[in-house]
Formats: sequence, structure tokens, C-alpha cells
Amino acid sequence: MELLAKHIRVEGLDNSPEMLEVARERMPGTVFHPGDMRDFDLGRRYDVVTCLFSSIGYVQTLEKLRSAVDCMARHVAPGGVLVVEPWFTPETWHPGTVHGLFVDEPDLKIARVSTSFTREGLSAFDLHYLVGTPQGTEHVVECHEMGLFTVAEMTSALEDSGLSVSYDPEGLSGRGLYISRR
Repeated sequence: MELLAKHIRVEGLDNSPEMLEVARERMPGTVFHPGDMRDFDLGRRYDVVTCLFSSIGYVQTLEKLRSAVDCMARHVAPGGVLVVEPWFTPETWHPGTVHGLFVDEPDLKIARVSTSFTREGLSAFDLHYLVGTPQGTEHVVECHEMGLFTVAEMTSALEDSGLSVSYDPEGLSGRGLYISRR
């Protein structure tokens, strides 16, 4: 969003007060709205609406996916686009894989380790962070459960919201990208 803001006027929406606070600190002067992607009304339409970084997966169910897409589509101006970067599909999710990310600086050591699994039809992973500083070491766990939607389910939700859909299977991060026009 910061990169886009260098070229166009942007606004943001998030359901987390903490994330909104971080965003406002990083981008003073930018409008950020509290709201849930499944049910928000900003009272206007935009030329471009984005849902990036696979956040659409947090809706978890097909019913909530359709609500979120409908809501976003209502905010797209005629001729405008809705860009959605999906989470993994059921075919590309690999339960049982172990992932790690590490930072090794003189006064900061971070290890983030997780194992992917499927729980009640959702992709699930618990991110375990070990953060070491000269003041001590802390262990933090983040639990994530995200919906696994097929390309057909995503395309149908977008088309049923009145949008024409183009799908790029590679996208920005290898997970694909839906570019839909009103």
C-alpha cells in the first residue's frame, strides 16, 4: 500500500484495531477504515479495490467468501477493477510440511517455525516465534485457520457479484491473482 500511495490516493480497511494503529503510524494522512471485509460500507466506489496477501482466506467458508466478494464488488466503480490475491487452493495446500524463517543479527535472533495441517476442512498452521534480544527470549504463538477455495469457487463468487473475471495462475506470489472488472 505504501508503494501505491506514492502514485495514487489510497485508503485502507482492516478489522484489527492494532493493525489499523500500525498502518496509521506508517502512513500518516492516509484514511484507514475499521471494518470487516465481509460487511462494510464506505459510502463510495473506487476505481481499484484490492484484497491482497491472501487475506481472503481468513473468511474461511464459501458463504463468507461470497459475502466478502459481494461487499468488495459493491465498492468498485463502473469500469473499475477488483484484484484478489487468493490463499492456497485445496490442490496446492500441502499438510504436513514444515516451514522455517530465521533472522540472525548481532542483537536480534528470530526463529519462526510452523507445520501446516488441515483442521475441519481449513488450512491451519500455528506460527511459533522465538525472539531473542539482550533483554531475554520470548516465545509467541499465532494460530491461523484459512479457507481453501478452488479456482472455480473463487471465479463463481466474483462472476456472481457482477464482475468479469481474469485469472493469472502465477500472480504476485505464486498463489494466483484474480483481476475482475465491473
